[in-house]
Amino acid sequence: MDAALTALIDTEARALGFDLVRVAMIGGKSDPTLQVMAERPDTRQLDLSDCEALSRRISEKLDALEEAGKDPIEGAYRLEVSSPGIDRPLTRLKDFADWQGHEARLKLAREVDGAKQVTGDIEGVDGEQVMISGSQGTRTIPFDAIHSAKLLLTDRLIAATVPLDSEGADDFVEAPLDGADHPTTQEED
Repeated sequence: MDAALTALIDTEARALGFDLVRVAMIGGKSDPTLQVMAERPDTRQLDLSDCEALSRRISEKLDALEEAGKDPIEGAYRLEVSSPGIDRPLTRLKDFADWQGHEARLKLAREVDGAKQVTGDIEGVDGEQVMISGSQGTRTIPFDAIHSAKLLLTDRLIAATVPLDSEGADDFVEAPLDGADHPTTQEED
């Protein structure tokens, strides 16, 4: 992902008090989607109103750049803003420190000790190194050798993850059929 675009989105996320987790262009040429994952530092999650606020803020910024002839993304695309979820990607060195003790799968950009993929418990971080304990013992992986990483869904992770307040969980948002600009919120009976 383009560093300037990531920095622009990071600025918008921080203005709302969020930490940026990942910016990626997914979907290929058939369905290009700018995927933005962010979180509140205190909950490591975003609720629907947080996602809406960040989406509006990013859209306004990108629209203004497009109008000024400085569109950072060529062609049409969709914007997807979300919380990273329970089996979240680990994109920052601090993620490995924060999720120490949980199982992760790392895909490596280059071989490290004969491996291109490592799965195991995150033992911690030492400088720019990530320690992973798995069936091959504890491995030290340079952070810059990690192509992608994510937490694996385990009972331990589920138990450690505090859900957001479930108040309003029975509410749903329905897109209007009349072309109105704003969706309506209704409560199920």
